[in-house]
Amino acid sequence: MTSAGNADAGNGDWLVGNPTGAQLASALWIGSVGLLILGLQPVLLGALYTEGHVSGDELALVATAEMIAIGIGSAAIAMMLSAHNMRLKSAVLLLLLALANGATAYALTSTSLIAARAVAGLAEGGLVAVATELIARSRRAERIGGFFVTLQTLAQCALALLLALYIIPAAGSAGGFIVLAVVCIASVAVAFIVPDSYADLPKEEQFSNVLTVPSLAALLCVFCYFMFFGSVWAFLEPLGAQYGIDGRSVGLIVSASLALQVLGAMTATVFEARIDYRFAIVAIGVVAVASSVMLAGSPGLTVFWVAALIMGFILLFIVPYQIRLAITADETRTAVLLVPAAQLFGLAIGPVARRDAHGRASGAGGPAFRSGDRPGRGIAADRRQGFSAGAGICRRQCCGQRRAARPVRPDRTAPPRHRLRHDRGSISSILD
Repeated sequence: MTSAGNADAGNGDWLVGNPTGAQLASALWIGSVGLLILGLQPVLLGALYTEGHVSGDELALVATAEMIAIGIGSAAIAMMLSAHNMRLKSAVLLLLLALANGATAYALTSTSLIAARAVAGLAEGGLVAVATELIARSRRAERIGGFFVTLQTLAQCALALLLALYIIPAAGSAGGFIVLAVVCIASVAVAFIVPDSYADLPKEEQFSNVLTVPSLAALLCVFCYFMFFGSVWAFLEPLGAQYGIDGRSVGLIVSASLALQVLGAMTATVFEARIDYRFAIVAIGVVAVASSVMLAGSPGLTVFWVAALIMGFILLFIVPYQIRLAITADETRTAVLLVPAAQLFGLAIGPVARRDAHGRASGAGGPAFRSGDRPGRGIAADRRQGFSAGAGICRRQCCGQRRAARPVRPDRTAPPRHRLRHDRGSISSILD
């Protein structure tokens, strides 16, 4: 088996090293396992809430803490550890993640649950770094980055459907986390296909390459885009309710947007070499602003559909061009290793920043909107608290379905199991 470190000079496709196709695919899969939770949070955390294990505020802490931990883990592993012994590191991180998922399944208190998910987030971030480290060594990092986001999105959707339709109805949230642990353990076999050592990139000091104006500007651009997207997308459901669009319609819209996300990633993978990254980023920014203006203009159902689908398409379409932006800003490719962290921090902070800016909620789990935000078009007073900053974006990004509206429960009593709805014949059953 050829290691990426066996050919430091690289070849036509790689700056350094020469990994095989199987090694590249295995590294991308390891990274995708680290991001599976982004597609499964709506199902798993939604089940925890329905079963009464966490309150709305605690759910917000769980979701946001894990997302931030992923960003910290990916940045820390990429910046502080060498790209050697990658097989062992991948296996250890997978086993650590499996243990954290098992601990989550049997957590008895909200504190232990938050701690387990924070540990899981750090391990997941490390797994993401396994993929991004290898992507950074490719001459076609944008194309491979497109393959990466496509693979992770498809894996998220497939496993989310499996859990929502079969596992959670039978075994609850604990069964879902056990399945996730099993996936991690099974992926250990794939970890031993990853190149044992990645050839070193030509760079002097890692941090000095990032602490430059071009590198910081590139990462800030990535962060701001995803913060913007999170601040809009996380509140799509209350926006729909504010404009008189029922929850089932919003669920169908965001489910359809998932297909557009996959299509956007695949389209960018095909055309990334034909479109200048500067033009693509500016054009996507203009389209994003136009879409948000459409959503803010009291749209009808048709306009709401169009705006949401456009935003779904551009969410992942931009990723390969953001990778090219980071590479151009820092030719040593240190900055590109921090792109996933910038994206995750943006998604986590965006909804919170939006709430703080408008003063419409107190804390991460507060209501997304108040009934008086727009004259005559408010949300009913008995709508439960917002799903959370982190969980809200993941719910819409990956599966798209509103959970049944219910009043905020003053106590922690679990609702009867019969309140779960599992209409297997509809898209909306994914998150019920």
